[in-house]
Order: sequence, then structure tokens, then C-alpha cells
Amino acid sequence: MGRVISFPSQCGGVGKTTLCVNLAAALGAAGRRVLLVDLDARGCATAAIGASARGGTVAELLSEDEEAGSLLTETAAPNVLLLAADGRLAEAETALVYKKDGETALREALRGVQDAFDDVLLDCPPSLGALTVGALTASDGVLIPVDCERFSSDALAKLTETIALVRNFLNGGLREEGIVLTMYDRRALTARETEAVLRRDAPEKVYETVIPRTPRTAEGMACGRPVVLLDPKSIGARAFGALAEEFLKKQRG
Repeated sequence: MGRVISFPSQCGGVGKTTLCVNLAAALGAAGRRVLLVDLDARGCATAAIGASARGGTVAELLSEDEEAGSLLTETAAPNVLLLAADGRLAEAETALVYKKDGETALREALRGVQDAFDDVLLDCPPSLGALTVGALTASDGVLIPVDCERFSSDALAKLTETIALVRNFLNGGLREEGIVLTMYDRRALTARETEAVLRRDAPEKVYETVIPRTPRTAEGMACGRPVVLLDPKSIGARAFGALAEEFLKKQRG
């Protein structure tokens, strides 16, 4: 059964979707069978991987009891399938709040397809609401993106607290896979200070690989083509390739 990894954040603009989509593409390029699940009603991951919600969505999965396997969409990334999102997901999230066992709905819905994949990556919405709680409840692990341009220790503490609550009450097997530094520019003092603080305070959690801010990565996100496909030899693509290797090494360890 494929391991489910969620990518949560309590605010937008931290490179979360960029991280999730490009890691999915890098893992697929390495021969892994990957399911990318877009849990943001804005459909950011769906657009970033060059797909649409025409084939089926997470909203249908949660609201209409559709089988997950019938809702998957092909993507341009080798070995990567998508469970897309669109605006209807906002209504589905509201319904989860009032639904009995709403926290476990996503976990139950994904069980039917997990066996077909090596990795299931959940791109959470930029909040700690019902969909993020559902994603954490469905996950084996959590990969936390930290924006080096505007790092907030309070935001990281709040997210860590939410993860602990889910672990205590909903998903005892949930583990923190690690922290990935995103939007990294070695020339910026803020980035270097953020890295130093995190590597000092949580050395065992912070990935060695950092994700740099690059124009090609941003271009790929804008045109719906992950940078590992758009420009495989670029700095950004090489970073995501290294991250995929480190990710898999940690899984095996």
C-alpha cells in the first residue's frame, strides 16, 4: 500500500504546492507510481501539473461517494495520476464539518486506490481547517514546507501543535517526515538565518536538500509543467531530483 504524505501549511505563498507537485513529478521520473491529490478548492496543484477537473474531483469523492479509481486524471508527468480539485471542494469541506466521522472520510475514500501507488501526495489547502485535518488523518507522514523568505516560528509551532492533536486523537501512526526549506536564496540574510535556526533547533528534521527560488520553477508552475519536465537540467529541477532521492532514502530508513 502506497504511503500517504501530506503537505500542510496554515497560510499560502510558502511554496507548498510547488514542493508537492514537483516532488510528485520527480518521484514519477524516478519510476515511482504516484498519486497527487489536490485538496485546495482553488485547484492550484491541478493547474500546476497541467491538468483539469473534467475527469473527476475530490469534491465528488467526498460528497457523492464516487470510487476514487474512477475519478483519476492522467498528467503529463510520467507515472503520476491526479485527483483534481475545483471550486466545488469548498462546499464539500463545509459539509465535512457536519458529517459524522468527517475527519476520516478522506482516509476511507483513498483506501480503494492506495495499493495501486507507491506514493500518495496530498497538497493541503492553505489553512488548518477540515480538509487539512482530514488529510493529516489519512496520512502516514507529514512533509512541512518552510518559506525562508518569511519564516514564522509561531506558524510552525501552530502547525506542529495541530499535527500533535491529530496524532493524539485521530491518527496515532502519523509521523513528521521532516521540514523542507523552500523559496531559498543563499544571498539573502533572512534565508541563511532561517536555515541556521532550524538546523540548530531541529537538526534531525530538516532535509539537507533546499528548494531554491528560481525563475524556471515559477515559469513551470505558471504554464502547468513542473520544472523537472520543463527544464530537467535547471537548478530547480536538480534540486527536486535531489529531494526525491533524499525522500526515498528516508522512507527506506
